[in-house]
Amino acid sequence: MTLRTKASGALACGTAGLLLALGAAAPAQAAGYRYWSFWESDAGKWTYATQGPATARPADGDVIGFRFALSEDSADATKPTTAPDFGAVCADTGKTPGTKRIAVVVDFGTPKDAPAGETPPRSAPTTGCARIAENGTAAEALAAVAKPLRYDSSAMLCGIAGYPRKGCGEAVAEPAEPAGSPASTASKAPAPATATGDDGSGGPSLGLLVGGGAVLALGAAAVWKSRRRA
Repeated sequence: MTLRTKASGALACGTAGLLLALGAAAPAQAAGYRYWSFWESDAGKWTYATQGPATARPADGDVIGFRFALSEDSADATKPTTAPDFGAVCADTGKTPGTKRIAVVVDFGTPKDAPAGETPPRSAPTTGCARIAENGTAAEALAAVAKPLRYDSSAMLCGIAGYPRKGCGEAVAEPAEPAGSPASTASKAPAPATATGDDGSGGPSLGLLVGGGAVLALGAAAVWKSRRRA
């Protein structure tokens, strides 16, 4: 094998290695999840809860919300469609010693979000004012207005008021588009990823690009030297 052939082979291998590395660094399309998300009120707006309903302890006058939907992750979760309004929900519920009042909003989502063979029990969100003990949790407030509840073995909330009948936060694959359709050829924005590049964009890191460029440069230099010696 000639030096030129060896150098050309090294350049080809380096190029192929770089392409494989860039392909591996490209973010994969994340699956969606069908589940009940938990929300808390903050200045008249919904915020995604930072803890589960079994440990969250809302105060008297708070509003909590639950929404069933197909979402990619917590950053993509769909909020309840009814705004948090304690006065509207608990206007007729007076405060009594040793208790607190929690407004609860339950949004069953849309038929598109429903598991196969099921439909949301209500087309509009339902609300209720729960009166529970002063140290009560959000789960207790929910149970006071929307039984029966269903949990899995890890205490994840799976069903509210019997919906859905089964399943619990299962991954849902994105339906495949017919070949050649606009949706199959259109560019899609990458899903959020836990690992990102040096610039936080989710693409290949700067180190990877620089290293790949160095591989190509060395390969090209080897080819040039072999031609001079020839």
